[in-house]
Amino acid sequence: MRFEAMWKDLAPLGRAAHGGYFRQPFTAVDHELRHWFRTAAEDRSMTVEEDDFGNLVAWWGGVATAERPGLLTGSHLDSVLDGGAYDGPLGVVSAFAAVDLLQARGVVPIRPLGVAAFAEEEGSRFGVACLGSRLATGAWSWEEARKLRDRDGVWLRDAMASVLAHPGGTDADHLTRRDPHERRRAWVARVAAYVELHVEQGRDLVERGAAVGLGSGIWPHGRYRFDFTGQANHAGTTRMEDRHDPMLTYAMTALAANKQARLGGHRATFGRIEVAPNGTNAVPSRVTAWLDARAATTPALQELVATVSDQAEQRAGRDGTALVVTPESVSAEVTFDAALTELAGEGHRWPVIPTAAGHDAGVVAQAGVPTAMLFVRNPTGISHSPDERAETEDCLAGVEALADVLERLLR
Repeated sequence: MRFEAMWKDLAPLGRAAHGGYFRQPFTAVDHELRHWFRTAAEDRSMTVEEDDFGNLVAWWGGVATAERPGLLTGSHLDSVLDGGAYDGPLGVVSAFAAVDLLQARGVVPIRPLGVAAFAEEEGSRFGVACLGSRLATGAWSWEEARKLRDRDGVWLRDAMASVLAHPGGTDADHLTRRDPHERRRAWVARVAAYVELHVEQGRDLVERGAAVGLGSGIWPHGRYRFDFTGQANHAGTTRMEDRHDPMLTYAMTALAANKQARLGGHRATFGRIEVAPNGTNAVPSRVTAWLDARAATTPALQELVATVSDQAEQRAGRDGTALVVTPESVSAEVTFDAALTELAGEGHRWPVIPTAAGHDAGVVAQAGVPTAMLFVRNPTGISHSPDERAETEDCLAGVEALADVLERLLR
């Protein structure tokens, strides 16, 4: 097992001077990450597949087919803007390390085992979380995805073309004509089960004194764009009572979201905002803000977003502004496969915990593949931040746990 050596090789890629990570998909850094992945696979004589959407899979024991379905593990290599080192990459490195451990144990797989690195899991560039796994499993169509642009106006297809050998939509947009349901059937037919390891994004395992935990499911969550519009005007000469200021409407909305989330035990975050004309001495004409909302159940999530939207509309009426709310990415509640989770925990006393963070595992589960998750303790509970971390000892315990689960399934 070469976990620490792999981690050392991967660590510098995309890291800023202050320690945060900028590993956005279909960039020069992404190209380096893909090279790292291919090298890790080649070192283990694994066969690498790259689909039209940038998802990578390294196969051990042959390439999975519909006639000989394989097991899949892994995670993603991309990060949020100024993110941490562990969210995603820990699952990929641990998967390769688990292959090392299985080989050292003399395991001969009765079916192929794949290590996956899904593309654009964070949605940090094109705004849709788990975009790679959504496209692979047919949850999203290429017709929808091709309309996506990043903050600089770069189209998804063009960004893919800068990195991938065969980006989605090339060759006369053949993927546009391929039915997403057909793509889902073909993908699911090749995958017998999926097990994803991830650093915990919270303090549940810390409080339980456990290095490793199992996932019970994923909270429903979504990203919603709030477009507030008003009237641009002079910051000095315009009386306060004469203003139609969308910034005020937004400010109240952010406070309302915080209050409603606290009252209901939910999560609500406005973490991104764009202002026009964005001048210090001008009342803005437009404020666009993105709400990340999460709750334990789908009805609770819907009620949270509806309440915040209603309060924002009421405030807009008082401010003389206007509001349009657009859901950009919504993920339903996910419950992981009970039998697979029980098998994964066999012989261990790992706690079974829910997560409010989204994962490719949720998309794969919704596609109909039996899915389980393993979590590795995060001593601070901090994630999506340069302060995110996990102790090496716990990471190695996670590799052992993942290898144990995969060995049961491979034998």
